[in-house]
Amino acid sequence: MAKYSLAHIGINAANKEEAQKAAEMFQTLFGFAVKEGNSSFFAGDIELMKEPYMGKNGHIAIGTPDVAAAKTELEARGFTFNDATAKFKEDGTLNAIYLTDEICGFAIHLVGKQG
Repeated sequence: MAKYSLAHIGINAANKEEAQKAAEMFQTLFGFAVKEGNSSFFAGDIELMKEPYMGKNGHIAIGTPDVAAAKTELEARGFTFNDATAKFKEDGTLNAIYLTDEICGFAIHLVGKQG
């Protein structure tokens, strides 16, 4: 069986300003370092999307050392994936992909993560 761990939680904000304000609130509350990226701000392991993305409310990223193997395992158990969301490393290794279904308004995606 593949190994899984919580990689991060993504929350859909309405816009960049709302995402930044929320990230800064997590920093104020808990001391989480804020980092801005192209499409989001991170406050620790919480990702605040600059505009709504996958999932009604956001997404939950599940880390696994081998995304392709985890995908195969979950497909064998009847789960499906949105292949259009697949992201690959430079060497062609699958590094991230979203499941088709949401859980309580959150999209779920696998992401490559060691340990």
